Amino acid sequence: MRFQAIGLMSGTSLDGLDICFAAFEKKESWSFQILKAETIPYSQSWEEKLRNSIHLSSEELLELHSEYGFYLGRKVKEFITHNHLENIDIISSHGHTVFHQPQKKFTLQIGDGRAIKIETGLPVIYDFRSQDVLMGGNGAPLVPIGDELLFSVYDACLNLGGFSNISLKQDGKRIAFDIAPVNIVLNRLAQKFNKNFDENGDLARKGRIDEDLLSKLNSLDFYSRPHPKSLGIEWCSEFIFPVLENKKTADAMATFTEHAAQQISDVINKNGLQTILCTGGGAYNAFLIEKIREKTESAIITPENEIIDYKEALIFGFMGVLRMNNEINVLSSATGSTADHSSGVIC
Repeated sequence: MRFQAIGLMSGTSLDGLDICFAAFEKKESWSFQILKAETIPYSQSWEEKLRNSIHLSSEELLELHSEYGFYLGRKVKEFITHNHLENIDIISSHGHTVFHQPQKKFTLQIGDGRAIKIETGLPVIYDFRSQDVLMGGNGAPLVPIGDELLFSVYDACLNLGGFSNISLKQDGKRIAFDIAPVNIVLNRLAQKFNKNFDENGDLARKGRIDEDLLSKLNSLDFYSRPHPKSLGIEWCSEFIFPVLENKKTADAMATFTEHAAQQISDVINKNGLQTILCTGGGAYNAFLIEKIREKTESAIITPENEIIDYKEALIFGFMGVLRMNNEINVLSSATGSTADHSSGVIC
């Protein structure tokens, strides 16, 4: 069986829209090949719209849900035309997360899949998280199904995106959970220097670690909770942003980098992991990677840029292929839902 899918991913750090066109083939096991991939940076207008979406009225949010869906559709159509792509079985879209409160049984990713279908004329699968939340799960992380079926050669897969999360095998089951915020905090601090992100971690490297702040961050209740567990921007707004607010920016960045590295290395060491595939935008943060490596003897492997940049979009494309075939694409051992299931709205 061979399928070709386009995966769309927009992360909480708002770097841009990741588009990944890939082929998936199943023989004895699944394999993949990235055929074409691109990141389309958001205009300032779109970045502001998405960043402020959490504050909109219900009417305004519904309007943005449609508007962003048509935007996604146009961008995919341009991507297909520009690269002369053919034989696309499905488009699989994560959308942009506005709310994520699984304890209240809701999560919202905007970007109406029907609008994408209208623009492209191709089958679309979207809204991958809601079903899991309704089934008692965290609705996250979802990527572990791809780690299990496409990247199982590694002991664990670590993603350093807006939030850091990890997936690994424990007692024969794939478990996964969020570890700590990363880029969602560091990018916000970098903006105080009029930069979208801290390239190589150079700004953080110049700062000093505030031991009191570090202790306060490390003592947050989330870190002592058992998995499965997940983080959202609401948690950062309540517990992270306020304690960083009045600190010298470079010191806040240095301290938060140290904090994230401590939390990540603790998870690696406690689980006895030897080989860790590290992807996501944070894999380019040399200072953060150094800090993690200082605290563990495990091999932190950063692969080729294409995998670092597009692994999530690749796996959402793969999740769409599984959904299209009515195969399991969400693992309850990772999300905490009542059962493994095949999730996503097909249109």
